[in-house]
Amino acid sequence: MKKTLQDLTIKDNFMFGAVMTDPENCKGLLELLLHKKLDRIIVSTEKSMIYHPEYKGVRLDVYAKDDTNTRYNIEMQVLRKSTLGKRSRYYHSQIDMDLLLSGSDYRELPDTYVIFICDFDPFGFGKYLYSFYTACREEGSLAFNDGLYTIFLSTAGKNESEVPEALVSFLKFVKADLSESRKDFHNEYVRKLQRSISQIKENREMEERFMLLEELLQEEHEEGMRKGIEKGRTEERSENLKRLTSLLLSLLQKFDMLPNDLLQKIESMDDPDRFMQWIQFAAESASLPDFLSKIE
Repeated sequence: MKKTLQDLTIKDNFMFGAVMTDPENCKGLLELLLHKKLDRIIVSTEKSMIYHPEYKGVRLDVYAKDDTNTRYNIEMQVLRKSTLGKRSRYYHSQIDMDLLLSGSDYRELPDTYVIFICDFDPFGFGKYLYSFYTACREEGSLAFNDGLYTIFLSTAGKNESEVPEALVSFLKFVKADLSESRKDFHNEYVRKLQRSISQIKENREMEERFMLLEELLQEEHEEGMRKGIEKGRTEERSENLKRLTSLLLSLLQKFDMLPNDLLQKIESMDDPDRFMQWIQFAAESASLPDFLSKIE
């Protein structure tokens, strides 16, 4: 059944994007993750919650920067994907490329954080938090200082004693279904998010934006299905022509070496009906000249 705005929780990409475009909500999440106070967060509404061919469809991740120019890309992940590592690499490179194209020197590149909030355990170790940075394999204490940080949060964590209680409360809120998400998680930041969600659901403009997004996603899905069907038909036709070519050549093997012009004609043929006719001629012909006379 098609979802409405009222059905959404924070784990739905649209709602997460809508909630995190509020700088205070985004700031609270980053402070929770980084264990430090941030003076100010600027969320780029131009790069969040947009539909643009450049991004191959709908882009719903949250892009922000703080007062030290550190950049953040935050994305909700509900479905398990095997390429999250490569996806994080792509996001890091996109941030760098945007900055370099705007005139920054590579020596001025800021620290960047790519953050995935996963409604599953991305690595299977039962952790609420997995954080990565570049370090030397031979000497683990030797950091590379390239400024690249990747963080994975998991709602399927089991190590509550090892992470802040507030982070666990937030991730339990993310994991909750619609009815459970309304309960008290005994955390002020989560209460703030709950209030934001209620306000978004009462906002007529946000409802219209969600409906537009659903239409765009549906159109994208239908276009993908159409292209998939066309591709399937093309591939099926190509495989069928290959089989017919192979069959025809196997029948012609009983004759002497085939002339190059005949081989070229066979390789360039793309009409299945013509192939079937030639296959019949090849089966009936007693010699190569006999076959050639029938196809002329």
